[in-house]
Amino acid sequence: MKVFSNSETFNYSWEEVSTANWRKYCPWNEKSTHVIAVDTISRSVDPDTGILRTERLITCRQSAPDWLKKMMGGGMEESQVFETSYVDPRSKTVTMVSANLTWSNLINVQETVVYRPLNDHQTQFEQAAQITALCGGWQRIKNSVEDALVKRFRENAVKGKEGFEAVLAMSRRVFAEERERERMMLLQAQAPNIRLAAAA
Repeated sequence: MKVFSNSETFNYSWEEVSTANWRKYCPWNEKSTHVIAVDTISRSVDPDTGILRTERLITCRQSAPDWLKKMMGGGMEESQVFETSYVDPRSKTVTMVSANLTWSNLINVQETVVYRPLNDHQTQFEQAAQITALCGGWQRIKNSVEDALVKRFRENAVKGKEGFEAVLAMSRRVFAEERERERMMLLQAQAPNIRLAAAA
């Protein structure tokens, strides 16, 4: 088993991050083109805790090393991941737990991601993944498979931060524009009353 861990700081509030998280794989993110589909399976809110629980199926398309394709018998272009997320508004945490569905009889990948506030303007991102090759054979082969997946996690972590930063920046801009639009509409609606008051 190999372990990959990563920690990042985003200079955005937890509210901004937890909202933008749902748009992580949208067209604003040019670094996540390997994610070709995100399907929401279920979504519910616990009436006692207020925790939002969501189940999603994420489909990715990434090329695997040729030697790994040969060993697995090909067909590794697309893979599916099952993700369960929990948004806790009281403790201000977003926790996402995911596991691979594709090739799960040969490779087991368990990943946990947590977003929590550092302060009013910063959010901490923590990622941990356990990668275990279940394929029979020499330990050397298992190590090679696990090392290849750790390398892929490391590469995706860099792209993931860059892509999510772009999503966060666009979200902030769009929300600011929407707030300004609503303010202008309110002023337009109040304009006749303001003119009447000024004329009185």
